[in-house]
Amino acid sequence: MMGSPAPATYVVLYYHAVPTHTRNRFARQMDKLVRLATPIPADTSRQLEPGKPYAAVTFDDGLLSVIENAVPALVSRNIPATVFVVAGRLGYDQNWAVFDLEYDKSDRLGTIEELKSLPAALITIGSHTMSHPVLPGLSREAAGEELICSRETLQRLFGRDIDLFSFPYGAFNDSLIGMCRSAGYRRVFTTLPLRAHLDPNEFVTGRVSTDPTDWDIEFRLKLSGAYSWVPWASALKRRLWGRFSGNSLENALSRQQAGTDQVLPSAGLEPPRR
Repeated sequence: MMGSPAPATYVVLYYHAVPTHTRNRFARQMDKLVRLATPIPADTSRQLEPGKPYAAVTFDDGLLSVIENAVPALVSRNIPATVFVVAGRLGYDQNWAVFDLEYDKSDRLGTIEELKSLPAALITIGSHTMSHPVLPGLSREAAGEELICSRETLQRLFGRDIDLFSFPYGAFNDSLIGMCRSAGYRRVFTTLPLRAHLDPNEFVTGRVSTDPTDWDIEFRLKLSGAYSWVPWASALKRRLWGRFSGNSLENALSRQQAGTDQVLPSAGLEPPRR
């Protein structure tokens, strides 16, 4: 009405696992993505065309199911993606708390060889700490080690700059944002379902939680930027499927502080005792 063009819509989706039985559903989601939006890298800094919808795909943890079941669908559709990996668990199982009773913790992380086999021109590797802790629950020194050592470890292993980071559990604060800047990251990603790319050079980018089991209308709403629907749809789906676990981030934090959740030392890639 004011005669000014509508801004571009840019949504960054984030997944965790893509189990084999959801492989086809994930592929259909990617078909919808290329039909309803323009896929671009999550860390793009270019100006976006006004009024045009864009979407980026990211994955947290670096799980084998993503390598086996998601990447082929991305490659065949030329969809760029970023995989944020837990540098201290490559090739090993997930030893951190999860909040979904049906989540498959046997889905191990990819090995360095498996991750190196991904097409570098399409799949970007980012950091997700060394051990997947609740970062605000750590001392400043320990949090700094998680941020710095994970970046240095991945740079050594992949032989390329690692300058993207996502917060485990989406837990962060202003101090951690500053520490990420000091650690050399170019952009960090949260789990707050906020509009991305408000500034092409923004340092903090929000993302929308997505799963291969999302209903069709749920996925479309997420792509369209209808963020207010995300908590409602997720809660309804959990109630209908009986998947609410009763766990919380506070539970994970209290277990971590009590020492019942194992935190790896920041150096090296030696597997922990199980």
